[in-house]
Parts: sequence; C-alpha cells; structure tokens
Amino acid sequence: MDASRTTRRGALRLIAAGTIAGSLSSPGPAHAQPRREVDLNLALGVDASGSVNRARFELQKRGYVEAFLNPRVLAAIRSGPHAAIGVAMYQWTGPHLQMPVVPWSFIDDRASVRAFALRIDEAPRQLFGGGTSLSGAIDYGVRVLAESPFSGGRMVIDISGDGPNNRGRPAQVARDEAVAKGININGVPILELETYLAEHYRDNVIGGPGAFVVPADTFEDFSTAIQRKLIQEISQAANAAREV
Repeated sequence: MDASRTTRRGALRLIAAGTIAGSLSSPGPAHAQPRREVDLNLALGVDASGSVNRARFELQKRGYVEAFLNPRVLAAIRSGPHAAIGVAMYQWTGPHLQMPVVPWSFIDDRASVRAFALRIDEAPRQLFGGGTSLSGAIDYGVRVLAESPFSGGRMVIDISGDGPNNRGRPAQVARDEAVAKGININGVPILELETYLAEHYRDNVIGGPGAFVVPADTFEDFSTAIQRKLIQEISQAANAAREV
C-alpha cells in the first residue's frame, strides 16, 4: 500500500470517527425513527469484470473517494430543498454476479460525506470477472433502490464500466424497464479499452429525464469524470425537488 493512500485513509478515519455509527447506520423500525427525506437516492454500480485489473480497480475506487471529498459535491448536496442525499454502492460483473459493498448512507454534511468516502476506501473487491452484463448491473440497481431507507427524491442508478454489454439480456431492455419505474440511469464509460463505449452507453444504457453520459478517457481520468457526474446529477435532483 502506498504512503499517500495510507495517509488519506488515516485522515478519513480521524475525521469520520464517531460519525459512521450515527449518521450512516440504517434506520431502525419505523416507530423508532421516521424515514429521512432526501433529494436523491443514488445507487452506484462499479465494474469488477475481468478487464478491470487490480490497478484499474484501485483507480476506480480512488476516483469515487476523491469525488465525494470534492467540496463542490457537498455544495451541490446542500443546494437541494432537503440538503441531503442517500447513496449506496455495489460491484457488478455477469448477469447474476453483483455484490453490495457500501450500504445505504445518509449524506448531509462534511462528516457524513467523509465517512462515506472512508467506507468506499475500505470496501474490498468482491468480484473478479464473469463477463460484462450492463443489463444485470441495471437490474440489480433497481433492487438496490427499492431497498432505500430514505423517502422522496429522484431515483438514479449510475453505471461505470470499461466494456459493452456481452452477457445477459440486452441492456436497453433492462434500461427501459427501469425507466418505466421512474428511475434515471446515468453512465460513466471508461474509454481506455473501447473508444466507442460512450456511444454504446448513450444508445443502450442511460435513460430517463435528463439522463447523461460523462466519459472518462482512461482510468486515470476517472476521478474527474465522477466529480463532474456527481455534481451534475445532484444538481439535477435538487432542481427537480424544488419544482415539486
């Protein structure tokens, strides 16, 4: 483990100490704690297919950590009527190979966003190949959103990956079913191996009002792409909530 990552993790632990159990634990029974309202319920799907080697996977994970720590992301969260979002993360590969890695978390301030970043940083890789099923990633994201403990807000699945759908049913079928349930899907295609992947995501993966693609040219560019994506979709959700 390199020194910069060790330092980052140590700093996150210090800042997040005492906040994870309180602000990120799942709510108890409905009679004990009311469902908290959010402007956005966001399910983050992370590619763990065979083409994503150890170095590439770590770049993906680091990209998410750095993105959530960007002050502009917290500013976007605070811009909504509820000034809060709910987020969960899962890894995906084949049609029936998905794994939750960070549970639903309530993010509304600096401590909770840093605690969530720490959880991403400490989440181990759970899957190691099995094909690239974008349709399976979407279907699983629908189930993740159905389990959100938070009420209100736009429902969004984010799919990041480095390859086209090559396992399971067609991605556009899964997309259309998700959109019919009121779910938006945005995408962060990584173009390092497949330069046409942005078009594949636009045609087959993203869907719903205002859906968009933010390509990353390489895994090294992933952090910047994720930052742009988070700020855009959180701002969209905040605007939509204000219009209700």
